[in-house]
Amino acid sequence: MDMGSITHLIIDYRYWVLVPLSMLEGPIVAFVAGTLAASGYFSIVGLGIFFFLRDIFMDAGYYALGYFGGRTQLAQKLMHKIGVRQEHMEEIRILWEKHAGETMFFGKLSYGIASSFIVAAGTVRMSLVRFFAYGALVAILQYGVLLMLGYYFGNALGGKISTILSHFQYAIAGIALVATGYYFFSRAMRRKLLKEEEKVAEEYLHDKSV
Repeated sequence: MDMGSITHLIIDYRYWVLVPLSMLEGPIVAFVAGTLAASGYFSIVGLGIFFFLRDIFMDAGYYALGYFGGRTQLAQKLMHKIGVRQEHMEEIRILWEKHAGETMFFGKLSYGIASSFIVAAGTVRMSLVRFFAYGALVAILQYGVLLMLGYYFGNALGGKISTILSHFQYAIAGIALVATGYYFFSRAMRRKLLKEEEKVAEEYLHDKSV
């Protein structure tokens, strides 16, 4: 499905279609919705609440998968994406315990592996209070920035849906720019987090050998 079709779906169905689309690609859909909010199709506050709840709901689902089904094939497959095996769980527990804020921030912004780190958090039984506190802060930051970027981009195109659609090539260029920037930023976050995991593993092995 191309971006034009996605935009027309959002225009036709508004909040109803945001639910399935945001499950597939939350950040880009947030930017598009923010752009349309500039024309009055959405309340920017309503979008903020929607994407915040969407993020918390998905985090809760992945956490529950790790907590109650950490040994299931699905959970193991997700954790294997970040190189986590059963023998690594103690290092992962230490990572979440000592560097919870950094792990949540870099983990949730890491392209393609955010769900894996959330499942790992559930598997090692991270404190629910700390988990949702850090998760909420990251969700507010992530989607707040994306929605504001979309909103100001929509205003730059005149704030009218007819203008946005008639200059759709500019909208596509803006969306592509945000998507590219988000991709490279999240890749950098992924590398940083995996290095942090390696560092924690080395410290753990050193402590065991002493």
